[in-house]
Amino acid sequence: MLFIVATPIGNLKDITLRALEALQNSDAIICEDTRRTSILLNHYQIKKPMFALNDFNEAKQFPAVIERLKKGENLVLVSDAGTPLVSDPGYKLVRECIEQNISIDSLPGPSAVLTALTLSGLPPDKFLFLGYPPEKPSHRIKLFEDILKAKDIIKMTYIFFVSPYKLLKTLEDINSTLGDIELVLASELTKIHQRVKKEKVSTLLEQLKSPKGEYVMLFNLS
Repeated sequence: MLFIVATPIGNLKDITLRALEALQNSDAIICEDTRRTSILLNHYQIKKPMFALNDFNEAKQFPAVIERLKKGENLVLVSDAGTPLVSDPGYKLVRECIEQNISIDSLPGPSAVLTALTLSGLPPDKFLFLGYPPEKPSHRIKLFEDILKAKDIIKMTYIFFVSPYKLLKTLEDINSTLGDIELVLASELTKIHQRVKKEKVSTLLEQLKSPKGEYVMLFNLS
């Protein structure tokens, strides 16, 4: 059986009893980065074999993983942090399991998307998570232009993940397409230095000189 297990996004205490039980009872753990997952396992004194499944080796690992599951092994799928498959590898594995009638269970837990949304003060009743903005500037601008066109069709909160290396460029693209809107930036969620800041784009561009860490960006155009 394949278990999809959510893991802490920062604070190692944010893990469920079911998640710990699944990790402890597993035959092996499928992870994005064995170094990151080993921090969690060592903290809870769990010793299990690990192997990496990522965008680069996913197709190559498939046959061996599927074969182990067919033999009756219990494998746990985790990401570096939060709920697996949300902007992380694993979707293709889950799809293959469904096609081959291999049992799957998903254990709910931490999610940076929902944590940021509930802290943002933005309307939470309707939201659209769009993952990471496109790499190419022209594609990013096109996406923000499409959001602008859709704003009068349905009111919602838009949520993105943004890397520190793309943050300033993304803010500049938002400023040029959506205007000097207010948006929320959340970072270091659940950690000691958690930050949730609501400012206009122009203010953020002035304040953020060397962004660090991953960000959750949220805004509402209503």
